[in-house]
Amino acid sequence: MRTNDFLDVVHELVAFVRVAEAGSFSAAARLHGLTPSAVSRQVARLEKAMGVALLQRTTRQLRLTEAGLEVLERGREMVAAAQATMRVAEGHMDTPKGLVRISAPKAVSRHLLHQPLLDFMQRYPDVDVHLLVVDRLVDPLREGVDLVVRLTDNPSPGLVARALRPVRQLVLASPAYVAAHTRIQTPEDLIAHSCISLGEQEHDNRWRFVRGDDAVEVTVAGRYTVNHSEMRLEAIEAGLGVGCVPEFVARDALAAGRVLRLLPEWVYNNDYQGTMYLLFSASRYTTPKVRVLIDHLVAALQPE
Repeated sequence: MRTNDFLDVVHELVAFVRVAEAGSFSAAARLHGLTPSAVSRQVARLEKAMGVALLQRTTRQLRLTEAGLEVLERGREMVAAAQATMRVAEGHMDTPKGLVRISAPKAVSRHLLHQPLLDFMQRYPDVDVHLLVVDRLVDPLREGVDLVVRLTDNPSPGLVARALRPVRQLVLASPAYVAAHTRIQTPEDLIAHSCISLGEQEHDNRWRFVRGDDAVEVTVAGRYTVNHSEMRLEAIEAGLGVGCVPEFVARDALAAGRVLRLLPEWVYNNDYQGTMYLLFSASRYTTPKVRVLIDHLVAALQPE
């Protein structure tokens, strides 16, 4: 392909990358503000210009050909390089300015992130913040998010990870519940109690505990299941049973004596705890607006 031919199909190459990443023409069309048929024609023009099929189309799914896989890899590099190029001008600005998009889980956003972001915007009046509050995994490159807050012990490869603080889940019950029921001295004792589970995944009623080299898993049951940490805490305070919530959600209730911590020598080990990381794309051209927010959050979210 001649250089001029390549320049003629740059838009088509970007469209192909979006289709391959999104998994369908309609999903890619929504990202571009186009119709699915328009995106399909763009990919067809790219295939014609390259003289090779990139996608195998069926009524149910799209599948990349061998050539398509290689073009996708190179196309992603091109898109990333173009984005970095467009950020060069911002990188030379002295004053942080513009919009920063950040995503974080619901409980983290409400209890840990919201106030530091308000403080940040007071300090940097020329920087706007779009906070995306979601519990699902967010791909910063695909979704155009500058920063992602995630609880994990294995940060995503290819992203820069700044550790913020550890997050623990605590096993709690109200004083009234503890007084009215048999003592809970071991994880196995939970089997005889009403337990308030998260209920987002099938295994959320299987609670795993670790103490040194000992590991125990128990299957619990109860009358109430809710995938919202503050609502679980309220149910615990109301005496509906034993539940687990993040330590930063339970902090005030513990201090006020409205709930009691159970099994303190055991670590409740599940998918919703670990180290809180701030993740962002590796780039030589991190803009001032993103850089100052990273520094602000790293300082604000350190363990107390």
